[in-house]
Amino acid sequence: MKKYILLLLILPFIGACSKDDFTNNNRYLPNYNFSIDINLDLPLYSQLQFPSNPVRVTQLGIGINGVIVMNVGGSYTAFEASCPNQALSNCSVLEIKGILVKCPCDGVEYSLFTGQPSTKVEFPLKQYRVQMLAPNMLRVYN
Repeated sequence: MKKYILLLLILPFIGACSKDDFTNNNRYLPNYNFSIDINLDLPLYSQLQFPSNPVRVTQLGIGINGVIVMNVGGSYTAFEASCPNQALSNCSVLEIKGILVKCPCDGVEYSLFTGQPSTKVEFPLKQYRVQMLAPNMLRVYN
């Protein structure tokens, strides 16, 4: 009987544990699995060695419309380069405006530090994971 009571007490905690609390569901943007290693020593990505310098990565198969990566001072953020509150279309590719990105479809701006919008909309930017592999090597993945 004690074993059953113990099991009933422990079971909710086991179910509450997850590998990753990173959720990123957005009805406008599909989830594509990808992974890219970014060498910060390459001229294409050297801006990422300095804070507040976003870089768009547009290689085939990386995100939907590419990924925007930015050094946020000691760590990095990476976001999908598609407007999070618009169906995919010709105008749904985000434009980089310094430390912000702007959706040309609806004019909403989003912070590249947090992914949060400047006005009340349904979804923030679709965020991707960033892992430091070495001092000058990042992995961005979904």
